Amino acid sequence: MGKYAQIVIGPAGCGKSTYCHTLYEHCQAIKRSVHCINLDPAAEAFQYPVSFDIRDLVSLEDVVEELGLGPNGGLLYCMEYLEDNLQEWLGEQLEGYGDDDYLVFDCPGQIELYNHLSVFRSFVDFLKNDGWSVCVVYCLDAHFITDIAKFMAGALQALAAMVKLELPHVNVLTKVDLLEDKRHLDDFLFPDAALLLPQLAASTGPRFRALNGAMGQLLEEFSLVSFLPLDITDEDSIADILGQIDIAIQYGEDAEPRIREDEYGGEEEGGGDGDGDGDGGDDI
Repeated sequence: MGKYAQIVIGPAGCGKSTYCHTLYEHCQAIKRSVHCINLDPAAEAFQYPVSFDIRDLVSLEDVVEELGLGPNGGLLYCMEYLEDNLQEWLGEQLEGYGDDDYLVFDCPGQIELYNHLSVFRSFVDFLKNDGWSVCVVYCLDAHFITDIAKFMAGALQALAAMVKLELPHVNVLTKVDLLEDKRHLDDFLFPDAALLLPQLAASTGPRFRALNGAMGQLLEEFSLVSFLPLDITDEDSIADILGQIDIAIQYGEDAEPRIREDEYGGEEEGGGDGDGDGDGGDDI
């Protein structure tokens, strides 16, 4: 059927691991096999079973202790070490997976890894060359919509990752279930610069007017950034997100049609409604 993968990225604390856990639980419920992989060398605990873990290759704790680096410098060292060992380590890990497998990579939260360093571009190129259909899932905390300046910065970060990684891309607004006021949520799912810029100007002052206008124009010209809301208390929410990702990576589209015997002992293709036209629904 194919090999599929999600790369879950976004700022620190935006809910990437919670998204992975929610997705895993949903896939368990719908009987879909999914494997979660940890790519955060600073991670400590998980709510989902980890199929393989970057900490088996390199951990932030060991790097900080042995090289005397700080947390950020140590994490960058770990990820560059991964980049240098993609073939040896990641290639070996992926040998255990093939057609019909679906991987979800839970990634660290340093946004420079996705915006201007080469680490994740090398990583996604390695996956694509190995035959994986890959989608990036960019998570942004819904709390950002309470501060228009933070939201614009988050949207630009998402756009930068889209341009850098050049992959099918789904942006997710996480922690929607924690929002006290959801009245204006829809305004941020499909950002309209004409509506958001007046709010931004009111919160930043006149000396930033030109900068604000340039940022709004950038989002408007690319017209790529939109968000899907994730409410972990609503099963339909994660189902909608997974559906969009499946479309983006064409999940299951190359699967062979199932064959079953009809009531007269013959064969018919699965997925139809039994009337022979294969449309899967009632005829009118």
